[in-house]
Amino acid sequence: MLRLIWNCNRCIMLLFLLLAGNNILLRPVFTKQPGSVVFPVHPTETSREVVFSCEAQGHPPPFYRYQWKLNDSFIVPRSGSRYALTGGNLRISHLNKEEDVGVYQCLATNSFGTIVSREASLHIAYLENFKTQSRSPVRVREGQGVVLLCGPPPHSGELTFTWIFNEYPFFVMQDTRRFVSQKTGNLYIAMVEPSDVGNYTCVVTNTVTKSSIQGPPTPLVLRVDGVMGEYEPKIEIQLPDVIPVAKSSTVKLECFALGNPVPTISWRRVDGVAVGRKVDVNKASGVLEIPYFQQEDAGLYECVAENSKGRNSVKGKLSFYAPPHLIEEPQDAQKPIDDTLVWECKASAKPKSSYRWLKNGEPLDTMEDRVQVNNGVLTISSLKLADIGMYQCVAENKHGRVFTNTELQVIAVAPDFSQNMLKPQTLARQGGDVLIECRPKMSPHGMISWRKGKEALRESHRYVLDNGSLRIANVTKMDVGLYTCVARNQFGVASSAGSLLVKETTIITSPAGHLDVTVGESIVLPCQVSHDPTLDLKFTWFFNEQLIHFGNHGGYFEKVGGRSAGDIMIRNIQLRHAGKYTCAVQTKVDSVSIATDVVVRGAPDPPVDFQVTEMTDSTASLSWGSGPDNHSPVLTHNIQARTTFSLGWQGVITVPELLGGKQLTATVIDLSPWVEYEFRVLATNAIGTGEPSKPSKKARTKDMPPKVTPSRVNGGGGGRSELVITWEPVPEELQSGPGFGYVVAFRPQGAQGWMQAAVTSPDTSRYIFKNESIAPFSPFHVKVGVYNNKGEGPFGPVATIYSAEEEPSRAPGRVRARSVSASEVEATWKALPWSNNRRRILGYELRYWGERERQETASVIRTMGNRTSVVIRGLEGSRTYFISLRAYNSAGVGPHCATVNVTTKKPPPSQAPVKIIWNTSNSKVILKWDQVRALENESEVTGYKVMYTQDRHSRPNVVETNTTSLELALPVNEDYVIQIKPFSEGGEGSSSRQITIPRIAGGTFFVNICIIIILF
Repeated sequence: MLRLIWNCNRCIMLLFLLLAGNNILLRPVFTKQPGSVVFPVHPTETSREVVFSCEAQGHPPPFYRYQWKLNDSFIVPRSGSRYALTGGNLRISHLNKEEDVGVYQCLATNSFGTIVSREASLHIAYLENFKTQSRSPVRVREGQGVVLLCGPPPHSGELTFTWIFNEYPFFVMQDTRRFVSQKTGNLYIAMVEPSDVGNYTCVVTNTVTKSSIQGPPTPLVLRVDGVMGEYEPKIEIQLPDVIPVAKSSTVKLECFALGNPVPTISWRRVDGVAVGRKVDVNKASGVLEIPYFQQEDAGLYECVAENSKGRNSVKGKLSFYAPPHLIEEPQDAQKPIDDTLVWECKASAKPKSSYRWLKNGEPLDTMEDRVQVNNGVLTISSLKLADIGMYQCVAENKHGRVFTNTELQVIAVAPDFSQNMLKPQTLARQGGDVLIECRPKMSPHGMISWRKGKEALRESHRYVLDNGSLRIANVTKMDVGLYTCVARNQFGVASSAGSLLVKETTIITSPAGHLDVTVGESIVLPCQVSHDPTLDLKFTWFFNEQLIHFGNHGGYFEKVGGRSAGDIMIRNIQLRHAGKYTCAVQTKVDSVSIATDVVVRGAPDPPVDFQVTEMTDSTASLSWGSGPDNHSPVLTHNIQARTTFSLGWQGVITVPELLGGKQLTATVIDLSPWVEYEFRVLATNAIGTGEPSKPSKKARTKDMPPKVTPSRVNGGGGGRSELVITWEPVPEELQSGPGFGYVVAFRPQGAQGWMQAAVTSPDTSRYIFKNESIAPFSPFHVKVGVYNNKGEGPFGPVATIYSAEEEPSRAPGRVRARSVSASEVEATWKALPWSNNRRRILGYELRYWGERERQETASVIRTMGNRTSVVIRGLEGSRTYFISLRAYNSAGVGPHCATVNVTTKKPPPSQAPVKIIWNTSNSKVILKWDQVRALENESEVTGYKVMYTQDRHSRPNVVETNTTSLELALPVNEDYVIQIKPFSEGGEGSSSRQITIPRIAGGTFFVNICIIIILF
């Protein structure tokens, strides 16, 4: 009874703080929880102290009174005791391994309740000394197995073992014959040898305290009464029947046997499952190690020891276990009084977890019928104020336990509208339904009633209470008014009021429709509306149920309606725009929508399933399926093909020639044999031609004897006694099959029989027949045929070619050379007869070189035909050159003529005209300049060239004069650019700078302009 009164008072205090205070109340939550400790104790230490940490937050702040438990009993620190509290931390001084070892928990409490921390264990690690100082000798025969016992002293904490042989630092090395167990500490020698005689000392090390001690030595003595005979293995280290292994830990299994000869140790899984790659089997020491142990590693393992005398085995089962791990935790709950609470707590564990619940750090009282706990599910019905508090679910198995932390608040308040007032105005559509919500805060839930004005409302077919809210059906103008919601429970009464306004129905006046359009057109989708003028409209458009975002979609969609219209325009409509368009109109009281189906007609989609069904040497049979026609029937199909030799896709000839819209097969004709083709098909309707189908797989026509012969059969030239025959190779696409080659046939003109030769390379373009009997420049009839693996093809037309001719035997005569200018020399000669029965003259080769150059470096000019002169350009002035000439033909060159020499003229003047004066009168320009004087090594000036043009880029007009003045008649209203250069027998000299003459204005007035240009 007192507990109930305390809980009630606490609830009232909480409610008061919630309603009146500005501070936010928070339940206690651990921010730091104690962790398990293994404390190492060294014999020389005098200060032994441990601190368990514990911190919690909340508002009001948690307090710590009687807040620690040891083995479920409260720790009460007193003055002078070994226990002290600092905040929430527990400090233990002068540790006692008999009194202080155990499980510790921290408790934190504030006005919401008490919570218990996770469990933290305290273990004290130590290692005492061996009790005895000497051990009796162990006597064995040679060949016998022996076990030397370690017998570790009292200890706590994990130990490791080694053995010293005779004296430190000589330790026993483990191998197939000797083994030190890390479980028992014993030394096992499978078969004793004379070298094993000596003293053995067990060394024990505590891995926590890092301390080591040595036991008394054990002498091993060899008996002299004989040698032990061979015997089968005897396993000394047995496996437990069941070995529990924690998840993700590392397990080591030991197995060792005595025997003569020394036994070999092997491991296997009895269930037949292969040992995983991560498992380490140390065959030398007989240890099986499994790291990161998981469920799939559990099973029955067998150790087998065998030698030549027999075998023995032991088995042990590894069982997987895992401490509880929470996978579902209850959440804080705030429930009205008399309501029902259901909390579920789930944890994964092996073996399965059991569940219990704590309230404020104490076991939950489940004696009342309204409190039920079923496999982690807590159910409390008919909630009371006394149920307020902090609850913890404890999930546990024999390997550990975990705690949750959850708060339960039970609310008991009078009706309150302060947080959920009725709307001041509720809008309704005439003829529709309206819901006036009433959501007061009260606990427990009481009774709700309504009134309109001062008149109480009763439920009817039009007035329905929906969980306290008022629903009015088929609203009319008569329903306008002030509505009041009244809420009451045992703690009080409260009300809230709001007005109902009735508005006209929104109606879309545009009819639902169906539009049929062609790709590229622009259309308007109407959405005209009549509505209550006091309400704002919101238009929203959807395309195939997806919202249209205007400004996106590539600018295709545009709003074009006014205030009472939501029309949209679709510009340049595409196939992908076909579908259902919905205009949704929304006001504060209702919403309506209308849909329009838009069909977009366009060129057909690509045909599908296009394939080659059969190939011959010149035809291909094709088939395909129809793709979508995009609402316009396909009228025709068109086949295209390509090869590696064609420039892109080309049209082909088909049977039938015209492929109709329903034609889904065709035969392509006039194909080249033995060529790999790809095909595709295009469909056309009234809108246009669609995209082509995917190309067919590459298919090759069958081979056949070739029909195309080489073109441009020709020849001639070559060496003495040779007949050179050339031709244009047949392209690969015309070879009609593999193994393609040429048959070259030839005969002297007038002979009857043909000589033939096979050329096996299809890329070869010439054949040379050599025979000493072939006279120079004698005519032959030649024809070239073709063949491949399928057979021989035809020969081409007969051509007449000549065998190799002889070189010219004579040199040209009457060779002359004269200087034309400082940079040019003209050479002339008398031509040789053009042809005779042994040779031809194709042209002449002229070689020239300077007086200080070697003949081997001479420049060469070749003429074609029967020319008898040539001009050599690009020479230096006032320099002597040597010239040699000879004839040539296809066989080579003839003898040189006698060398002639010639000296070029002096160079032209290097100085440009200066002091150029010009003036204009009407349409005339009068020019004057100074005489140009030639230097000593230059040729004398013989005249001047005056060049004028209307712009700097067109071809100039040239006027020559042998004086230093000139009068030019130029058209009016034009600008002119003028240059002057001297010339001599050595050629043209340097030009003056360009002079721009401004346009001469028409009329009778006189203009006189004088410009002097001086060039340096």
